[in-house]
This record gives sequence, structure tokens and C-alpha cells, in this order.
Amino acid sequence: MRFVIQRTTGAQVSVDGEVTGRVGKGLVVLIGVSATDTEEIADRMTDKMLKLRIFEDENGKTNLDLAKVGGGLLLISQFTLYADCRHGNRPGFTNAGGPELANALYERIIARCRETVPEVGRGVFGAEMKVELVNDGPFTVILDSEEILK
Repeated sequence: MRFVIQRTTGAQVSVDGEVTGRVGKGLVVLIGVSATDTEEIADRMTDKMLKLRIFEDENGKTNLDLAKVGGGLLLISQFTLYADCRHGNRPGFTNAGGPELANALYERIIARCRETVPEVGRGVFGAEMKVELVNDGPFTVILDSEEILK
């Protein structure tokens, strides 16, 4: 599983011109599911993401997590995070999880986040989406379950 996490001061996602999710101060998280991901991996990745201390404290140091700043989340499924670009010029996506698995884990992540985060926006699984955000910093980090959950 891969999360691309971007700190934001405001973001939204829309499908066919209709806004499906938005967030003020907080995080935009692009979520990629691989064919080998499980509920346990999704839970551990979600917990790690929620505890990341990537917001500035009163001294300008990145010491605060999402809860400490009262931030929200905008969660967007993105299978292209598993693009394989090693051969040729057209990416392959055979490492991405199938739609049934990916959607189930995406919904699980959303549900877990809603247990503790008051503001959780979302995209539409499998839809063509337009994402607009102000990347605060810019500050972007990548969580990859193969690297952090060993």
C-alpha cells in the first residue's frame, strides 16, 4: 500500500463538475492499493498516517500531528501509484490491487479515519476526478507499506 500525503491549507476533489469532498487545513492523501494488501496493512498504514507529526508547532518545527492542529483529511483512491514504468514508455498496472480489493480497503481506511477525524472528505472510487489543492510548504511525504511495515 502506498500513501502520498500532502499537507494542505485547502483542497477539493470533483467528479463531473460536482465537488465530492473538500478539506481546509489538513492532509490530502492519495491511496494506492497493491494486489497483496490486507486489512491489517490498511489499518497499520492508516494509524501511521494519522500519527505523522508534519505540522509546525509554535516554534516552526514539524512536531504536531493532524489531531493536534484540528486538521481534516481528503482521501482519494489512486491505482496509478502502482504504475510499473521499468519497460517501455507505457506504464503497466499489474501490481495494483483489483477493483474489489482496492475499493474494500479504501472504504475501510475512510471508516477508520472517520472514527477520530471530524472532517473527512473523499473522492469517488474508480471515477475520473479533478483534484485541486494548495500544498502547504510544499510538504509531501510517501508512506510505502513495504518500507515502513517490515
